[in-house]
Amino acid sequence: MSPAIAAHEYSPWDFWSEATPSEREAQLLLQQTVVAGRSDQELGEQCFLSELASIDNESLRLGDRTYVAAGAYLTGDLRAGADCSINPYTVIRGRVTMGDGVRIGAHTSILGFNHSMESGTPVFRQPLTSKGIEIGDDVWIGSHVVILDGVSVGSHSVLAASAVVTKDVPAGAVVGGNPARFIRWRVEPDDTGIHPDAAADAAARGTEDRPDSPEPREPVETPPAVLAALATAASEAAVSPELRSVPESEPESEPAPDAGLPPDADPAHTPSRAPAPGGQTAAPNNVFTAAGASTGSDDVAGLAERVAELAARARDEASVVLQRAWNDDLGLFTDRPGAAPTVRAQADAIEIADLLLGTAPPQASVDAQIRRLQGWQDATTGAVAPLDADGRQQAGLGFSHGDVAYHVLSTGYALDLLGSAFPAPLTWVTAATPERVVEFCESLPWATDAWGAGHHIDGFGTAILWTKRAGHPIPAGVEEALFGWLLLNTDPQTGMWGSATPDRGILPVVNGFYRASRGTFAQFGVPLPHPDRVIDTVLRHARDPRWFAPGARNACNVLDVAHPLWLARGTGYRDDEVRELAARLLSDALATWVPGAGFSFREPSPAARGLIETEPGLQGTEMWLAILWYLADLAGVADALGYRPRGVHRPEPAATLR
Repeated sequence: MSPAIAAHEYSPWDFWSEATPSEREAQLLLQQTVVAGRSDQELGEQCFLSELASIDNESLRLGDRTYVAAGAYLTGDLRAGADCSINPYTVIRGRVTMGDGVRIGAHTSILGFNHSMESGTPVFRQPLTSKGIEIGDDVWIGSHVVILDGVSVGSHSVLAASAVVTKDVPAGAVVGGNPARFIRWRVEPDDTGIHPDAAADAAARGTEDRPDSPEPREPVETPPAVLAALATAASEAAVSPELRSVPESEPESEPAPDAGLPPDADPAHTPSRAPAPGGQTAAPNNVFTAAGASTGSDDVAGLAERVAELAARARDEASVVLQRAWNDDLGLFTDRPGAAPTVRAQADAIEIADLLLGTAPPQASVDAQIRRLQGWQDATTGAVAPLDADGRQQAGLGFSHGDVAYHVLSTGYALDLLGSAFPAPLTWVTAATPERVVEFCESLPWATDAWGAGHHIDGFGTAILWTKRAGHPIPAGVEEALFGWLLLNTDPQTGMWGSATPDRGILPVVNGFYRASRGTFAQFGVPLPHPDRVIDTVLRHARDPRWFAPGARNACNVLDVAHPLWLARGTGYRDDEVRELAARLLSDALATWVPGAGFSFREPSPAARGLIETEPGLQGTEMWLAILWYLADLAGVADALGYRPRGVHRPEPAATLR
C-alpha cells in the first residue's frame, strides 16, 4: 500500500483529486467487489471506501461523494445521501437513514438497533429490536457521539462532541451533553406564532416547536361482509356528521365494521374562525414562553397547592360553566354558546356536574335527564343516533356511524352516573359470534388508522360492559374472542396495536392504544401484556413537538398519553421520567382554565387564536378535568383535587370478565 493511499484511508476527502490513475482503479475495483451481485448495494459517483473499513451491510446505499474512512464498522441497512463523510472508527449499525451533507466525526456510534430486556430471560437469548435512526440534511455530528435507536435528528442540526443522544433533535438545534440537551439554535425555527423561547424550551425537552394539525382522512367504504357480521338491522348509511365539538380522540378516520368513528372535530380539522365570546379571558401569555412553560421544577407541595386552587375555582364556577352551555329554547346543553346541541354535550354536562358538584346538572331534574337519554335509544338495535341542529335525532343510523359508536360510551356512562342504564339491549353484542368478533378485529384499519381501529374496539368493549351489567345474554366465546385477539396481536416492541404513519408518526398508535385499552383491559381490570413497552412508546411519543410543544397540545393527545402511563404504572418502570412528564403537563394545563367558561379542547396559543377548538366548552372541560386527575395521580398530588372521575374516564375497572 503506497503512502498516498495509506493517508487517504484515514482522510479520504481529497482522494479523487490527488490519487494516481492506478490508485483510482484499485478503489473502483474495491467498490465493484462490494456491490457485485448485490441489488441492495449501490454506490454513487466518486464515493470512497477504505480497505481498512469493515463493511458488512445487508443493504447499503451511498450517494455521490460519500466517504467511508479506515476503521469504520458498518452493518445493517444504511442509506446515506450525497457528500456524507463517515470518519475513522465510526460505527453505524442497524437501520440508519441520513440525508445529504451529513458529516460524522471519528469514534462516533450510530446504533439503529437494540436488545429487548424482558425480565426472566437472559439478555443473550432475547431478540434484537430496531426502530431505526433518521438523520436529515446538513447535519454535523461531532466525535465520540452516541445516537441511540429510535432517534430522529432534524436537518441543519449540530451534535456536539461526546453527546449521548437519546431523544429526537429538532431541525436547526445545537445539542450536547449526556444525555444530550438543547444548547442553542444554529438555525432558528420558522415563525409558527409561538415565541422562539418556547421553541427552545420544547427543544430542551427533546422536542421542536411545530404545532402542526394532522390532516383529516378521507373515509373508506365499510366492507359489506363485515357489516353483516356485526351489524344490526338498522341502516348503516353514512351521513354528514353533525356540527360538534371535538370528540374523544384523534382525527376523523376510516369507518369500520359496526363501529364508526366520531370525527375528531369540526373545529380541529376544519379551522373555521369564530369571534371570541364576550367576557372570555385569554390564557396568560406566559404559558407560551420559555419562562412560563413548566420545566418540571415545581416541588410537590407547590404543585399540590396550585392543583387545589384550580379545583376550588372549578367547583366555585361549575354552575356558571354549565349554565353558559344551556340552551333554554331547546332545553338541551350545547358544547358552547352558539353551537348546535349534541348527545355528547348532555353527557359532558352530567360528567362535569358529578365531578365538581356531586349532583346532576341543575338545569333539569334527574328523572327528566334519564328519560331524555333513554328516549334517544333505538328500541330495536340499542343505538343512540346523533341530533340535528334543531335537537331532533337523525334517522337510520347504526353502530358503524361515528357518533353512534361513541354514544355507547358517553350516553351509557351518563345514565350510569344518574343511577340508570340503557333500557334496550345492544344488538352489537347480543347478535355477535366469536367468529364475527375475530373478523371484526381483523377488518379494522390497524396499519393505516390505528386510532380508528382502537375507537371501534373501545365501543364494542363498552357495549359488552352494558350488556353484562343489564344481564342480557352474551353469546358464548364473544368476550374470549375479543381479548384473545388483542393479546395475540399486541406488538411486543411497542406494547400496542397498529402501525405508525408517514404523516403522523406513532400518534395514531398511541391514541388508538388508549381507546382500545380503555374499553377492554382498563374497563375490565385485565393486566396489560407488555406494560414496560407501553411506557417506552408513550415517553418516546411525548417528545414529538407536533403534538406536545407548548401551544400544540390538545385534550385528546394529552389524555392518550396520561391514561396509558397510569394504566402501565404498576411495575415502577421509568417512574422518575413518568413523574416529571406528568408534573410538567399538569403545571402547564393548570394555567389554561378560563374563568366562568372552563377549559378549551386545545391549549390557547397565538398560532391557534380564533379557532373554535380554542374556545372553552363542555367537552374540553370534561376531558381536561379527567386529564388533571391522571396527571396529578402520576405526579403524586391527586388528593389535592378533591375529586375522582366516575364516568367514561374512571380509573377503576367498571366490571370483571368473570
